[in-house]
Amino acid sequence: MQDEILNKIMKPKSIAVIGASTKPKTIGSEIMQRLRDYKFNGKIYPVNPKGGIIEGFQAYTNVEEIPGEVDLAVIVVNAKFVLDTIDQCHNKGIKGLVIITAGFKETGKEGAEVEKQLLAKVREYNMRCVGPNCLGVLNTHPDITMDATFAESLPIRGDIGFVSQSGALGGGILNILKDLNLGFAQFVSIGNQADINAETMLEYWENDDDVKQILLYMESIQNPQNFRKLASRITKKKPILALKAGRSAAGASAASSHTGSLAGADKAAAALLNQSGVIREFSLKNLFANAKAFSNCPIPKGNRVAIITNSGGPGIMATDAICESGMQMAKITDETKEKLRSFLPSAASVKNPIDMIASAPIEHYQQTLETVIKDENVDMIMVIYLPFLGLKDIDVAQAVMKIKAENPEKPIVGVFMTTSDFFTKISNMEVNMPFYMYAEEAAEALCRLDQQRQWMEKPMGKVPVYDVDRNKVKEIISKSVKEGRDQLTTLESIDVLQAYGIRACKYGLATNMDEVVTLGNSIGYPVVMKMTSKTTSHKTDVGGVVVNIRSEEQLRNEYNALLKRLDEKGLLEGLEGVIIQEMVKGNREMVCGIATDPQYGPMMMFGLGGVFVETLKDVTFRIAPLTDLDASEMVKSVKAYKLLLGARGTTPAQINQIEETLLRLSQLVNDFKFIDELDINPLLISEKTGEGIAVDGRIKVRMKEAQEFLGCMAGACMA
Repeated sequence: MQDEILNKIMKPKSIAVIGASTKPKTIGSEIMQRLRDYKFNGKIYPVNPKGGIIEGFQAYTNVEEIPGEVDLAVIVVNAKFVLDTIDQCHNKGIKGLVIITAGFKETGKEGAEVEKQLLAKVREYNMRCVGPNCLGVLNTHPDITMDATFAESLPIRGDIGFVSQSGALGGGILNILKDLNLGFAQFVSIGNQADINAETMLEYWENDDDVKQILLYMESIQNPQNFRKLASRITKKKPILALKAGRSAAGASAASSHTGSLAGADKAAAALLNQSGVIREFSLKNLFANAKAFSNCPIPKGNRVAIITNSGGPGIMATDAICESGMQMAKITDETKEKLRSFLPSAASVKNPIDMIASAPIEHYQQTLETVIKDENVDMIMVIYLPFLGLKDIDVAQAVMKIKAENPEKPIVGVFMTTSDFFTKISNMEVNMPFYMYAEEAAEALCRLDQQRQWMEKPMGKVPVYDVDRNKVKEIISKSVKEGRDQLTTLESIDVLQAYGIRACKYGLATNMDEVVTLGNSIGYPVVMKMTSKTTSHKTDVGGVVVNIRSEEQLRNEYNALLKRLDEKGLLEGLEGVIIQEMVKGNREMVCGIATDPQYGPMMMFGLGGVFVETLKDVTFRIAPLTDLDASEMVKSVKAYKLLLGARGTTPAQINQIEETLLRLSQLVNDFKFIDELDINPLLISEKTGEGIAVDGRIKVRMKEAQEFLGCMAGACMA
């Protein structure tokens, strides 16, 4: 049903332009001209209180006077008349709305209230609405040919579905499509996203064969969980490229945990896009440069690249770019080399990169490409041209495109280091492959094609569920919240971790000298002594952690010294006791944790830990819940992974056990969604067993949410 209503917007048979005008340089006039000039394949009904003729069409004074059925209303009236206009559209039976008009939530509190009323009407009348405050929509399919925008230039036909949160940016892009040598299948400027947003269009285009790839310009993601679900599914069928701009107010700078201080909205967005299979771009230039590759190339079967060039220098630079991007230089078969030698001069190199030398005529380009494209070891090809000896760039491009048309199964990209006139000429031609000025651009485009291949071949991850003691965690947090503490003590934090099956050091709590000695002797020396306090979270800052205590006598002395230090600093009152802990030997310290972004939700972190975690920042993030594949990728993606494998004779870490630790943390935060911050630092890698052992833990909750979840009222919690 919803798709049927969206069809009224994207594939209408009739359009009413409410606010159509004869006055030049007005939006109402511009939209009428676009619909007329692009030859909309349906009926156009201008609506203006004065009636008359507008752009050659009979105008009606009210939308309800239109004699025929209307699928789509494009509304450009003053903001104060929009709500009444929606009522009139409902009376007429119109289900699709594109509200160009500005003056809603982007203007402040009053405008936001009117927009809320607007959405309520749309919901009540079972309509769908693009905007308000948007540029409009277009569909270049020959059966539709609709340009209901007020961009200056008419759209170019292509295979891209484009969603822009910025109307002005979208208009600028539409104006330069020809220069970009790209075309759109459909375009939607979502504006304020009162109703239709990027997720709506992702789902709408999922099975639309006319849209071969989806491009997004986003400043925010309204529903990250739904976006992840949709994008993860759709990217298995077609590529999604996103330019994500702007940063939400994550408040990470104020976070007290290591995870929180390293996290941020942009890291959350990056993690979300990564886990969804979305290819993230950081500039419009890259967005469209790589979109050209998807428009003109098939998805490759592998990542082996062959380079054909008439100059050694650019061939070497291209080789560097290919290797640095993680792709492979194809190993040309002996059979291919032999055939290349049969027509190339003796000075030419038939190794990859294949250097035909500067004197290469157009015939050598043709023969070399035809030969290399048949090599079973080659998945993708980069053809480099530099102007030598009167060889014309356009002639070479046309010869290469002819061969591409005859061999469409492998991606071919052109690097033409020539004048800008060439790219102007190409923009006026029908092309079947992308052309770039520089090898680095072409290498990145091939890398994006390969990135899409890897994602499509990648199996879907699973979210495992472990047998844990959920009730024990509930009791621990209830006690803390009842006492008005949003931060658990070290002992409570370790108890929570153990309840969820996370390996922690053997430990015990002692509140006096006799208990300290008893625990030390039972655990066995060496031990670690850590203070646990309701008022002090960073223990090392106040000398609250003592390591490598090797005897009962030393333990007694260190305990007395700790009490003296805390008394001198006025911190003795909050002391609950000390934790006596087994001392795990190991030089490899990792960190894992949870930080909560207000927009994206809980983020998982893993990386190099210890005291340098915030200095070296060798960490990676993913949005919870984690799949088994997410956990594996997190561990393998940090530079410190090589240390875990057993560098310089150290015991290899139990990688599966570390991945399971991350998955158990993910389950913890999913079960207790009010956990705001969690740090395990360090997660020490045992030199004896290779286990990742939680040596220290720190957990903070969002008090109000925790109270609501646990049934805490007026200082009392019901477990």
